[in-house]
Amino acid sequence: MRIVGFGTRKPTRGSETEAGAPERRRRVEAEVSEAETARESRSNAAATSLAGTVTEDLAAALAPVDAELARRYPGDPGTRQPVHTVYVPADAARADTAAGWGAQALALLDQHAPDAASFAAVLGLSDDLAEPVYERVRAKLAREPVEDLRIDFEDGYGQRTDAEEDEAAERAARLLAETGAGSAAAAGGAPPYAGIRIKSMEGAVRDRGIRTFDIFLTALLDAPGGSQRLPDGLQLTLPKVSHPEQVAAMARLCAEFERARGLPSGRIGFEIQIETPQSIQGPDGRATVARMLDYAEGRATSLHYGTYDYSAACGISAAHQALDHPAADHAKAVMQLAASGTGVRLSDGSTNVLPVGERARVHDAWRLHFALVQRSLARAYYQGWDMHHGHLPTRYAAVFAFYREGMARAADRLAAYVARSGGDVLDEPATARALADYLLRGLDCGALDAGEIDALCGLSRAELGRLAGRPEGTAG
Repeated sequence: MRIVGFGTRKPTRGSETEAGAPERRRRVEAEVSEAETARESRSNAAATSLAGTVTEDLAAALAPVDAELARRYPGDPGTRQPVHTVYVPADAARADTAAGWGAQALALLDQHAPDAASFAAVLGLSDDLAEPVYERVRAKLAREPVEDLRIDFEDGYGQRTDAEEDEAAERAARLLAETGAGSAAAAGGAPPYAGIRIKSMEGAVRDRGIRTFDIFLTALLDAPGGSQRLPDGLQLTLPKVSHPEQVAAMARLCAEFERARGLPSGRIGFEIQIETPQSIQGPDGRATVARMLDYAEGRATSLHYGTYDYSAACGISAAHQALDHPAADHAKAVMQLAASGTGVRLSDGSTNVLPVGERARVHDAWRLHFALVQRSLARAYYQGWDMHHGHLPTRYAAVFAFYREGMARAADRLAAYVARSGGDVLDEPATARALADYLLRGLDCGALDAGEIDALCGLSRAELGRLAGRPEGTAG
């Protein structure tokens, strides 16, 4: 399968791509400052007709617009984005949940695709991708099988007594604290991103969701041996949002907790799940999801599409509820437009077709999941939900193939851009940023190695980060 936008031609290495690190750094820094240099080099000797105050007057008139655009559209945060989110009911979450999923996924591979050739045959991988993808999938399942774990107190957990949910919320906090899940200290296969999904802000379950939010965060801060800090990779998810005021209520809840515990303002962010048609278009015909981001007051971190709740609410029959249904594509296109430039990430939903049973059924489910993930990646949905350990092999196979297939071409174009040598494509700065971000995402998840990138284009991870506009210290 060829991914739109990237070919597979291997670049030719010349003297420019083999230049030393200082020279490469000079070229990258020169690119970053090019706009400023161009402005400074303009001649003042040319004749003009406008009064000297026109420029200043326009600048003053547009200053509020400049500030508003900067506030609303700060750009991507430049941090790693997990390639998926795994949902586990709160009563089923254990310290070894992620490692257990990895072991089960490896066992499934051993049973139904014990080598690179058999796995490639199932998924239709090319010969040059078969071995590196398979090896990386197995290594990933052993080392970091789950990138983002969500302990679920909503649909996957259901209605319990208050005492039972209280205890489960405390246990979830202890799990994160003891394993380091959701932080750089994650060990033993614990995911670097983790958190909880509370119940929604709908009237019937609102109070319970708020209480679980409070108990979980309180227990996480007060965990024995803890630092009284929340993990950097903490994720909180608000489901079934239908009105912007529900997002405003969640933002207020976060602010109130910060004040109660002396946390920095804005420290707590949250994901918004798009699971109702009303979250896409309101009764006035406006795009509700765009208003939700406004009401979040900068706390929204991502928008997650909920395949089955959204499809059912649109009246789509169960047999046709899927990630690639036209109704799903429409919703996700609106989400993408609303989030563009805001720094809010996007996540696709899940498939309920599980790779279980006899080999033919497992292979059919793997092919479907692989195709759906690659479809999402081509549409710039770089994250999705996985609901079963059997989806992990094809999640990583699709992601790794996506980045490995386009690696050489992207590196070639970046090398030509930095060296100003032209090449067969004339790339703009925005495209160079996209190419650098593409390679960085591949590095983040383990699809690519830094040595491979350096050999192809002579750029280090830090230099890619500067080209992609990632703030210093966030390239990893």
